[in-house]
Amino acid sequence: MYNIALEIRSKDWFYILIIGIFFGMFFSWLGYILLEFPWFDGAVFGMLLGFSITLFSLVFISYMNKNILPKLPEVYWLPLSILFSFLSGFLGTYLGIFEAKLLGLELIPAFENNIVLISVIIGVLTYIVGALLYRFVKMRNQKDFIDKEYIQSRLRSLETQLNPHFLFNALNSIAELIHQDKDKAEMAILKVSSFLRNTMNEQALLCLKDEIKNVKEYIELENIRFSDKIRLHISGEVPSWCLPKFSIQLLVENAIKHGYNPQNESLNLYLSFDYNTNIVVLRNDGMSMKSKKFGIGLNNLNQRVELLCHGKIKITDMEKPTFHIHIGKCDENTDC
Repeated sequence: MYNIALEIRSKDWFYILIIGIFFGMFFSWLGYILLEFPWFDGAVFGMLLGFSITLFSLVFISYMNKNILPKLPEVYWLPLSILFSFLSGFLGTYLGIFEAKLLGLELIPAFENNIVLISVIIGVLTYIVGALLYRFVKMRNQKDFIDKEYIQSRLRSLETQLNPHFLFNALNSIAELIHQDKDKAEMAILKVSSFLRNTMNEQALLCLKDEIKNVKEYIELENIRFSDKIRLHISGEVPSWCLPKFSIQLLVENAIKHGYNPQNESLNLYLSFDYNTNIVVLRNDGMSMKSKKFGIGLNNLNQRVELLCHGKIKITDMEKPTFHIHIGKCDENTDC
């Protein structure tokens, strides 16, 4: 849980810096107006103060979280956090006053005459604000961690449904071949083994070119049963996108299952890409679709596309069965 408790992201620090400068400028400006001092000097001094305190906080707290707290028992975390947060406010105040003097800004007498007391008070306030921000960041990190674990759990569950679905169809094909042609049955078993070896990796996403390679091997496997009647046509250059593994393969499997007509010479599958909208298009010239309702396999695929790439599967034509895979921003880091 170390990363959850101690991780403060760069974006968090950016927001903290903006908030610190804004509130420093606002309260200093207001104080200068109420005490009838130049409001412009007050606004600039507040900005310097907010920036200096945030700068010390970034250096001290980042160093503490990365190099000190992970090596110590959690019982020491709170007192050290109090100390470093207080020092950020205390030293940041000193730096802000020093910068204001360098710029020739007019200071309220309290800052001139009671610099130590003022620095202590601001140091305490900095700790209080820092404690509230820490609670917020920790809760946000915990939520992100839980969401990520949930997604990984769902993906593992969906993938355990996927492989048996493919194996069930492949084994049925082999069972039919055993009684027709033993040599073809043996070749089919070897191709199933090769296909599974290529696809059994822990990555949830595949590069499009690797997915297409798997699809070609799958079609070779199916063509043992269908006597080379299944043909894949790829239009255009293959883009360097990532997508959930087995995405196109499952659509091809679905097309063969529902679109193949023994009376036709062949079943042609046409794969193309919409480069502007990140859409993979798979069309076939087989039998028309009777329903847009997804079965188990397509529902499984649609959920994986949603979870991993914020996308969706869509049927755009039922007469000439056409599927679109909309690929959004993929979450998992992969080298494509």
